[in-house]
Order: sequence, then structure tokens, then C-alpha cells
Amino acid sequence: MDFENSDTPAGPRSEDVLPDTAATAVKVVVVGGFGVGKTTLVGSVSEIRPLTTEETMTQAGVGVDDTAGVERKTQTTVAMDFGRISINSELVLYLFGTPGQQRFWFLWRGLFEGALGAVVLVDPRRLEVSFDVIGRLEERGVPFVVAVNYFPGSPEHPVEELRAALDLPAAVPIVYCDARRRESSRDVLMALMRYLQHLATTQEAS
Repeated sequence: MDFENSDTPAGPRSEDVLPDTAATAVKVVVVGGFGVGKTTLVGSVSEIRPLTTEETMTQAGVGVDDTAGVERKTQTTVAMDFGRISINSELVLYLFGTPGQQRFWFLWRGLFEGALGAVVLVDPRRLEVSFDVIGRLEERGVPFVVAVNYFPGSPEHPVEELRAALDLPAAVPIVYCDARRRESSRDVLMALMRYLQHLATTQEAS
């Protein structure tokens, strides 16, 4: 049966339906340089079928997109990725992954509207592609955690070396992850939630 041409629309899958117990929804943005694994992270952790806007890379991007270190990459996000994960029966996170190329950064303003926090995904082989991303978050005043994504052959940088290289304040959490693994990606989001809770508690105390 050809579902795309069927006159009867398919109903939502059971995992796509938001639980009745969900009381709080939080918007989180996943950002990072080109090819650091944002689409992979959103896809691995999402409990619903993720929405992606990946397109095949063409000659139009030659000389425009910096593909150094990811020369084998053939597809790229041109608008956003979207997924959802329930942290518990009451708390739901809506995940929005941003495009990595600077020519698509004009989309960030809309994607960041209403976001409570962000995950900065970092490729330890190419730390330099994260500098501008972190700078833009700091300018916007968006709280974030840094997630160092594992790639085969990635150098093992101690946390303090990474903090110095990325010029991060001592309070910003740095966690290691494998964006391909659901549990690892979920741990990153939990680290962000704990950090946001800490910031909220600190602000209330002051």
C-alpha cells in the first residue's frame, strides 16, 4: 500500500503523542560548528521520529563552507533539526538543532526565541570552529554547556585544557559525549538541566 498517496491519513504513532502527565515544556537549542554532530545528537536522543532538513552538499558551497576536517561529509542541515525527549513524566524538552555554516546563521534568531538554554557541541579535532558559536551565545546571554563529541582518533584533552582553549568561564560545564549513543546524548541534556537549575537557584538566593 502506498501510504503517501492514500486518501486516509496515517494517525500519529504512539511514541509521537505527548504524555498526559507532561506539565512543563522547555526549549533547548543544539549549536556548534559545521560537521560536529548536531543532527546525530538530536536524532539519537529524540523519542519521536526527528525532523531534519538535511540536503546534499553541492558545488555551490565550495569556497563558502569550511569543510576542513570533514571532507567526507556529503549532507548538511539547511534550516534546523527537531526532536523531543521526556526527561521524566512531567518535564519535556523540545530540541532544535541549528545549521553549522555561517551562511545560515541568520536563522539563529528565530530558533533561539524562547530557548531556556543551549548545548554547544564541540569536535575536539577542530576546536576553532566553535569559537564564533560560543561568542554568539555569550553575546545573547544564553546559558549553555559544552559537550565534547567523540570521533575516532579524537585527541583526549583534559577538561582544563579545553576550558582554556575555548576561553570558557569556570562555571560553564564541560562534558564528554558520543552523540551516536542515546544514553550519552541524554546525559548531556541532563547536565544542561542541572546547570540551569543551579543558575535559577543562585539568582533566587541573590
